[in-house]
Amino acid sequence: MKEANSLEVVILAAGQGTRMRSQLPKVLHRLGGKPLLGHVIDAARALGPAAIRIVFGHGGEQVCAALPSADLHWVRQEAQLGTGHAVQMAQPHCADAGQVLVLYGDVPLLQADTLRAFMQSVPEHGMGLMTVRLADPTGYGRVIRDAAGAVMRIVEEKDASPEEKSVGEVNTGIMLLPGKRLGSWLERLGNDNAQGEYYLTDVVSLAREDGVEVQAFAVADPAEVAGVNNKVQLAELERAFQARQARALMLAGVLVTDPARLDIRGEIEIAPDTLLEPNVMLEGRVRIGANCVIGMGCVLRDVELGDGVEVLPYSVMEGARIADRVRIGPFARIRPGTTLAEGVHIGNYVEVKASAIGRGSKVNHLSYIGDAEIGNGVNVGAGAITCNYDGANKHKTIIEDDVFIGSDTQLVAPVRVAQGATIGAGSTITHDAPAGELTLSRPPQRTRTGWKRPTKKSG
Repeated sequence: MKEANSLEVVILAAGQGTRMRSQLPKVLHRLGGKPLLGHVIDAARALGPAAIRIVFGHGGEQVCAALPSADLHWVRQEAQLGTGHAVQMAQPHCADAGQVLVLYGDVPLLQADTLRAFMQSVPEHGMGLMTVRLADPTGYGRVIRDAAGAVMRIVEEKDASPEEKSVGEVNTGIMLLPGKRLGSWLERLGNDNAQGEYYLTDVVSLAREDGVEVQAFAVADPAEVAGVNNKVQLAELERAFQARQARALMLAGVLVTDPARLDIRGEIEIAPDTLLEPNVMLEGRVRIGANCVIGMGCVLRDVELGDGVEVLPYSVMEGARIADRVRIGPFARIRPGTTLAEGVHIGNYVEVKASAIGRGSKVNHLSYIGDAEIGNGVNVGAGAITCNYDGANKHKTIIEDDVFIGSDTQLVAPVRVAQGATIGAGSTITHDAPAGELTLSRPPQRTRTGWKRPTKKSG
């Protein structure tokens, strides 16, 4: 049996979301690179509840499959008969909870700190109601108070009188309910309203009837409790989310040139005095050291950068580890499995994949390095490539320290270029090159004296 003072969270995520005009369930649309429902789950987890129960319906199997986790308990709502009915589906599973917190799967910006403050404001054995004041409350249930300011009831807009519609304080739907009272309140809900649904908001009146104090908690930022009903609202909340992320970075000492043109879609850590130029996108798990510069239009996904790294404009990096004082780009592509040691230079239109490049080495122009191990102090000339794929299997190229690779060289793997070797420009290397020697494979140059270009015949 659960402890009497335990908290359980119920997240309502069964809505069809027809106004999204999408076959994807509404709660799986992404904000900041994560499903809407994922944001709500993260906020719930931060509270340390005894259980998180998600009421699902439309596209249920798809929703469950998208967010697999042992700490989530899924409750099916076959017919969508209102929010009260949705909580009824979950209530038998949390009958022993001391408190039940009701959240919504399409309200992604609600923060755990706000929820903690909300819960602390509710007296023991009382009921909590989260509200917000809106300049335009159209579409929301109004919070009706008595002359003393106590909450009396919530009236949905379709059931509200003109006087009630003039009220600016609205219900967010987020409630903290005493577990021992909840079952009886849900049993007493009716559906005599314009929608013919069982409204969870009606428990406010029932709480008053039973002498239970209803504590309203007003949220300062309307975006924090805004729901997503269509793709316009999704885009608006995306920008609100990104503004929040950018603000947090700037307060931590990161230089953000234009906060309105920064996209963060993952778990990000950036040290002070790093500069993010416009239109940078950071995805997945990104760690960036101090005094770095991330140029305009760069995309970084699941990467770790040391201190003093410069990534020039329009470079794309994924699944890589970059040491201190590395310079990359512009227009470079760093693919998964790449590690770049201190002081490496990767230049314009260079692609590196699943390779380790040693300290101080340079690959500056128009080259492809794949499945390679490159030592320290190596210079790779323009247009050089490692031919790592034979049509069936990948093979490794090994280039030892202090090697010079001439421009337009093809290294046909598997092949090793030993320490201090020089490869002449324009060579195709198919066998190992010895240490300290010049290796090249050019044919002799010839000139045909008196040769004329062909011309078109007249007439």
